[in-house]
Amino acid sequence: MKALPRRILIVDDNESIHHDIRKLLVGGTTDADLDRAAAALFGRDEPEAPVADYEIDSAYQGQEALELVTAAVRQGRPYELAFVDVRMPPGWDGIETVHHCWQVDADLQIVICTAFSDRSWDETVDILGHSDQFLVLKKPFDAIEVRQLAVALTEKWRLAQVARRHVERLEHAVCERTHEVVATRDLSVFALAKLAESRDSDTGAHLERMRGYAQLLAEQLRKEGPYRDQITQTFLDDLYRSTPLHDIGKVGIPDSILLKPGRLTPAEFEVMKTHSVIGAETLESALRSSGFGGFLAMAADIARYHHERWDGSGYPSGVRGEAIPLAARIVAVADVFDALTSARVYKTASPPEDARALIVEQSGRHFDPAVVAAFESAYEELLRLHSALAEQLPTHLSRVQHQPACPV
Repeated sequence: MKALPRRILIVDDNESIHHDIRKLLVGGTTDADLDRAAAALFGRDEPEAPVADYEIDSAYQGQEALELVTAAVRQGRPYELAFVDVRMPPGWDGIETVHHCWQVDADLQIVICTAFSDRSWDETVDILGHSDQFLVLKKPFDAIEVRQLAVALTEKWRLAQVARRHVERLEHAVCERTHEVVATRDLSVFALAKLAESRDSDTGAHLERMRGYAQLLAEQLRKEGPYRDQITQTFLDDLYRSTPLHDIGKVGIPDSILLKPGRLTPAEFEVMKTHSVIGAETLESALRSSGFGGFLAMAADIARYHHERWDGSGYPSGVRGEAIPLAARIVAVADVFDALTSARVYKTASPPEDARALIVEQSGRHFDPAVVAAFESAYEELLRLHSALAEQLPTHLSRVQHQPACPV
């Protein structure tokens, strides 16, 4: 397939310059006066034959050039190169023209044509910056130099476009592959969490509910309250992956305690409480081995601290207030809401309104008041998710399902 013509714009207030450059690049003139002017300008009797296929447009003032460059970009047929004269009274000079054109098309290659010292090199650089996209061509022009610049700079422009498309294809491929790896990892993590859960008496959709409730609370906190700056997209993505691992330490609790249908004795409860430390230490060990960042670090924080209380009366360490990691404070509310509204072998499910009243009553004691406020604001959405899961509807609701941004 034949290559498209190389698109060039000539910007000069002198019509003869347009003729001369056109004749050099595309040939085809019968104007004797212009031919004589070309001989004087280029220091030769006859210009040589053109060496490439060009499509050339003309602008006689900087504002006109900007209009042409803008239209070319909009049409998807941008110019590859512009020859721009420095002096073009009464409008913009060449340097100003280039500056404006680059605001529209940053890829445009430039040859600045001048016979005068209108601006110093330092002034030019101050306006245009240090760039490899403009060169200076002194008048009178050398015909070979003009042709070399036209060929080299249009080819440079085209190679840059090819390289950009290649990079975009590679980035797309990497992004797709990253999503595949992340999806596989997340499924593996969730499967591990489900395996731990299978030893507990709750064989329902506990992990799905927990993840959904925690996400809704975090998204509400991102909208309002004192933690908006902390709830980034990365925080939400890590929370989505981390929440199912909150009770992973239960794999280390004996069945006689974990599966006991009645109330635990004080001694048994002390053993049960160790699941938070077991889970955290397991995840911290995995973090040290893998070097992976926030996801496992947050998972370890949630495992260790989600039974701590705002007033310091929780376990395993009795930390209080904002010393408890935010993710663990969010999961604490989600965990209690799910525990209260779910049936166990030793209890019936409480109505959601009763669970709501208890959580609100414990604001400032068991729970962070800001998280409780988010719980109140998001309560109707929590109820809808609760009902959907209770009816065994798909759990991948749009507000709950997360697809992390690429790259991860």
